[in-house]
Formats: sequence, structure tokens, C-alpha cells
Amino acid sequence: MERMKELYQKQATTELMNNYHYKNMNQLPKITKVVINAGVGRAIANSKFMEEAIDAVKKITGQAPVITKAKKSIAGFKVREGMNVGVSVTLRGEKMYEFLDRLVNIALPRVRDFRGIKSNAFDGHGNYSLGMKEHGFFPEISFEEAGTPISLQINVATTAKTDDEAKTLLTSLGFPFRS
Repeated sequence: MERMKELYQKQATTELMNNYHYKNMNQLPKITKVVINAGVGRAIANSKFMEEAIDAVKKITGQAPVITKAKKSIAGFKVREGMNVGVSVTLRGEKMYEFLDRLVNIALPRVRDFRGIKSNAFDGHGNYSLGMKEHGFFPEISFEEAGTPISLQINVATTAKTDDEAKTLLTSLGFPFRS
């Protein structure tokens, strides 16, 4: 069993039951999915960037990403409708817990001058968003491979009804929030 899932079942459930006085275990908030997005606007000028982004996201998540296309044309950015502008991966189940474990315990501590993640990046419905400026912090990416930095947007979707419940859930799983 994954460390993060075991941590949820042993530590997070008891902490949430004590803090919010749930009557049933099925009322407890859970992490349902993790979505990783990488915008690759530079791929318009050079298609090599798209291939690099696909390879990097595939190595980081262990799953092949889906190429996202532009919905609208934007003349200022030289983007036409239907152009490839990013990659996206949705993780659920075992791969989700494995990714979160690597993110919290390996990747985030490798960030230079890391003091914690923002505690105000919740959307009001219990979901958390985290932006990373580089992808080189993950152990799957070697320093030589990192080349041009690819920024990642990581969204953690939970079944929590409030941001406070979601923050308690993520804190009990080891997410290092700033105080």
C-alpha cells in the first residue's frame, strides 16, 4: 500500500473525525483526483517544446498526457483555434497517491528557498491549486534533461465541502502550508 493512502486511512481519518464530528466514515473528505497541466505556448514557434513537455509530464506522472488545443484564436499571442497549446494529465487511484507522495516528500523540499506552499489557493469548494515554475524538481527529471523549464499547474480535487476541511485533510497528509 502507498504511504500517502496509508497516512490517509490511519492519521487523516481520525483527525477529521475528531475535528469535524462526522457521524459516518463515508462523510469524510477524500482526494478524488489530481490534474496536472502544462501550458506550452512556446510550441507555436518551435514544435520541439511540445515534445519536451509531453516527455516530461509522462516521466513525472507515469501516464501519457492529453494534448490540449486552443478554444479561441488570440491574435496578440499568435494563437489560432485548434492549435496545440498544452498538455494535461488526470491521475486517480494508486497513481494519484504515488504522485502526491513524491510531490510532498521529494519534489517540494527540492525547491530552492522553499518555505511552504500558499494556504490561500483553495477555490471555495475544497479544491487546491498549486503552480510550479519549473519541472526540474521532480526526481524523474535529470538536471541535464530539464533544459527549458516547463511550468506546471497541479490541481487537487477533494470531496470536502469547505476550504477549512480540505486544508485539514491536506495538512494531515503532509502538505507543507506556510503559517
